[in-house]
Amino acid sequence: MELVLDVFKRPYDSMRPVICMDETPKQLIKETRSPVKARPGSLAKYDYEYARCGVCTIFLASEPLNGRRYVKVSERRTKKDWAKFIEELSEIYPDAEKITLVMDNLNTHKPGSLYEIFQPEKAKALWVRFEFVYTPKHGSWLNMAEIELNVLNGQCLNRRIDNITTVSTECKMWQEVRNNMNAKINWQFTTEDARVKLKRLYPTLQC
Repeated sequence: MELVLDVFKRPYDSMRPVICMDETPKQLIKETRSPVKARPGSLAKYDYEYARCGVCTIFLASEPLNGRRYVKVSERRTKKDWAKFIEELSEIYPDAEKITLVMDNLNTHKPGSLYEIFQPEKAKALWVRFEFVYTPKHGSWLNMAEIELNVLNGQCLNRRIDNITTVSTECKMWQEVRNNMNAKINWQFTTEDARVKLKRLYPTLQC
C-alpha cells in the first residue's frame, strides 16, 4: 500500500508517466418488452424482465496527472486481451522512457502473459518499458482507474445495452469527451494518512 501511495506522490513526468489500469465486465442485456417513454407527470418505465446477451470486458487506463485515459472493449478477459492492451499502451506512449503501471494482482496481469502471446524478443521489449506496481490484496480501491470506471458507468453505461458494438462506441465517445475536458484526479490520501486512519492494519510491535 505504501509503495502505491509513494508512486502517486511522484510529480508529473512525461518521460515516466504514471498510469492506472483496471478492467470490469459489462453484462449485455436486451429488453424483452418495449419501454414506456416518459411524459409530463410520469417517468419512463422499463419491465423488470430482460434477456442476457453475453458479457464483454472494459479495459481502462488512466493517467491521473495528465487528465488522459484510454478505453478498450474486448469480448473476453484473458491473458491475450491483457497483453494486447499492454501493447497498445506502449504504442500510445512511444517516447516514454519507462511507464509505471498501477494495477491489481489479477492472475493475467503478469509478465508471463506477454511471453504466452508474443515472441520472446517482443515480450521482453514490452516488459522493460513498464514498471509494474501492484495494489495489495483487498486494496484495489488504491487504483485510481476504479474511479474512472465508476465515472464511465455512471455517465454512459448505466442502462441496458445488448451488443458490444454499442458499448465500444459509447466508451470511445466518453473517452474523447473526458480527455477534451482534461479531467484529472486530485488524489489526497497519503502514506501519513494511511498510518493514522488504517493503523489497525499495521503490525503491533512489542518494544
